[in-house]
Amino acid sequence: MTRPCIPWPHPVLRTPAADVAGITDDIRAIWDEMVQVMDAMPGYGLAAVQIGVPLRLAVVDCSDARGQAIRMANPEILHASGQMREHEEASPNLPGVSAIIKRPRAVTVRYLNADGVIEDRDFVNLWATSAQHQVDHLAGKMYFDHLSPLKRKMLIAKAEKARKRL
Repeated sequence: MTRPCIPWPHPVLRTPAADVAGITDDIRAIWDEMVQVMDAMPGYGLAAVQIGVPLRLAVVDCSDARGQAIRMANPEILHASGQMREHEEASPNLPGVSAIIKRPRAVTVRYLNADGVIEDRDFVNLWATSAQHQVDHLAGKMYFDHLSPLKRKMLIAKAEKARKRL
């Protein structure tokens, strides 16, 4: 059984997550659950806070075949390209809405991998967008925080309308 995605505006979505001290069987089990939730959406990534786990854990899988999830603990963006890329982003925490967000096309992320080793990895295009989206979640930010205040307000109002129709 997997945990459900926490609905916006739950405080866990606005609270920076806690660092992970090390990779344990419990951490691996959370990652496995996160991959199940991500694949069921289907989505390109998931941060632990999205399912109510306040730890700096993320998974990203933008592969065509799936099954290529990268498991990251304590991810941090070391470098971001100056070249920007637009992509439509959404979140299962605020269903029914999405927005075009502009982010760096490539990033280098440092994280603790599934073997407990610090790894630096370059992500490009959709992989970079998803990695940045997850790092934002772990810092208590949502994708719509990249919008102007007016567009953000309109997006949240549209999501509320959609939720009331369900």
